Amino acid sequence: MNILDKIVADKRQEVDLKKSLITLPQLEASVMMERTSVSLAEVLRKSNSGIIAEHKRRSPSKSVINQSLSIQDVAKGYTNAGACGISVLTDGKYFGGSLDDLVLARASTNIPILRKEFIIDEYQIIEAKAYGADVILLIAAILSKEEIKTLSELAKGLGLDVLLEVHNEEELEKSLMPSLDMLGVNNRNLKTFEVDLDISKSLSVKIPDDFVKVSESGISSVKAIRDLKAFGYKGFLIGENFMKTDNPGENAKKFIDELKK
Repeated sequence: MNILDKIVADKRQEVDLKKSLITLPQLEASVMMERTSVSLAEVLRKSNSGIIAEHKRRSPSKSVINQSLSIQDVAKGYTNAGACGISVLTDGKYFGGSLDDLVLARASTNIPILRKEFIIDEYQIIEAKAYGADVILLIAAILSKEEIKTLSELAKGLGLDVLLEVHNEEELEKSLMPSLDMLGVNNRNLKTFEVDLDISKSLSVKIPDDFVKVSESGISSVKAIRDLKAFGYKGFLIGENFMKTDNPGENAKKFIDELKK
C-alpha cells in the first residue's frame, strides 16, 4: 500500500466520523454558504506572477516543515506579498492542518483560498464552502471519471472554483470536462515523492487552453517559473520553499518582487 492509498483509507474513516458529528444541514446553515467566492482562475489569468502560496506544517515526505507560525500571520504575509491565492492544507494526520486553519485564514485575507485536501466525498465540498474556501482541489489519482464529474459539478453549483490535479497523461485524459476551471500538474510523484518539472512541461501541450494551467510542487526558483510560463502555465503552487523559512510572507514577497522584474 503506497502513501496515497493509506491517506485515502484514513480519509474515508475520517469523513464517516465527521458526518456523524456535524450533519449536512448543520454545514449548510453556515453563514459562509452565502458568501460570494472569489475566482482564483480569474485572478491567475490577469496576474503576472501567478503565485499560489501554501500554508503547510508538515508532509509525509519532509515530516516537520514549520510548526511554529500562526496561520493568521502567514495568510496576512502572503496577502501583503502579492500572492494570487493561498492554499491551506486541512488534512490533520499527514499534514498537520485543520478546518480551523481555513477559518482563520479566511478571517485574515480577502484573496482566494484553496482548500488543499484529499476530497473523496460530496460532504467535504459542502464543508469547504461552509468554512470559507473559494476553491477546492480534486486529485485525479484517487477519483474515477464519474467521481470527478459529480464532485466538480457540485462545487461549481456552490460557486467554488475547481482545481484538478494530475500526475500523468492517463489521469489528464480521463479528467478533461467543462466543470473544471484549472488543471494542476503535480511534479511530485505521490508514490515515490521524487520531483521532476519536466512532468509539467510534457503535459502542457495536452491541456486545452480553456483551462488555467497550474504547476505544483518542487518549484523553488524564479527561473523555474519563467521556464514554465513559456509552456503556458499561469499558476504556480509553492509551499515548502516559503514555509521552511522563519517568515514565509517576507520570503514570498522577495520571490514575487524578483519574478516581476
